[in-house]
Parts: sequence; C-alpha cells; structure tokens
Amino acid sequence: MPTCRPGDIVARRKGLVMHKGLVLRDGRILHNTPLRGEHISTVSEFRAGRRLRVQSAVNPGFPDTPHLERRAYHLFRNNCEHTVHRARGGRAHSPQLQGWMAGAGVAAAALLLTRHPGIAAAGFALGQRLVRVRR
Repeated sequence: MPTCRPGDIVARRKGLVMHKGLVLRDGRILHNTPLRGEHISTVSEFRAGRRLRVQSAVNPGFPDTPHLERRAYHLFRNNCEHTVHRARGGRAHSPQLQGWMAGAGVAAAALLLTRHPGIAAAGFALGQRLVRVRR
C-alpha cells in the first residue's frame, strides 16, 4: 500500500469513476458518499479492498481534523471531489464530473452529426481530454 501523508488526495476505482478522499493529520480519510454524505473513515474502510492511488500534496501538512458540517452527497453540487477540494482550502469543484459532462456533450454532438457510434465514442474521449488540458 502506498504511503499517505496529511494533505494527500487518495483515490480508488468505483465503477467507471474514481472515488476520492483527503488524508487528514491523524491518517484517516475525509470523503463523501451517496449513503453517508461527508464523513471520516479509516484507510481500510475507504479502500474497500481496492487499490489505493495517492496524489501527493504540493504543500505537505494539513490542519487537524476539520469541523465537519456533514453536507449531504449530491452528484452535481457536492460529490467526493467537491469535498476534497473544499477541505484543502480551495474552491469546491469536480474535474472528473466536468470531464464526463464535456465528453457527453461532444459525443452527443458527434452522434447527431455523423450517426456513427464510433465517432461519438471518440468525441467522448476528446471532450474529457479537453477538460484535462484546460486545468
């Protein structure tokens, strides 16, 4: 298992998407799920038996366990990425969701114009890549 430091963003596969959380000073993970909303779990609970990926913090160190408002999960307004970015002191946003939405938009336009599912699939990948390049 990779070593996690406070402030690191951790992720694990959850179907087609990556579920993300934030490593706190005490080693536990702040994350957000549809059934429980924002909450804190142990690393093993967060992993749920899957491979853990770690994105190291640019500035290591993170304040003690933040005051948790227990915001409810909402796919478009408060998903796991929103929670992670807000807790790190930034603006709540979800790059993964932006990529999916851009990809779906380009795929729909490609399908309408060409009626070819292969081109629509390529459009989906292109839309996701465009969002990644903008960051």
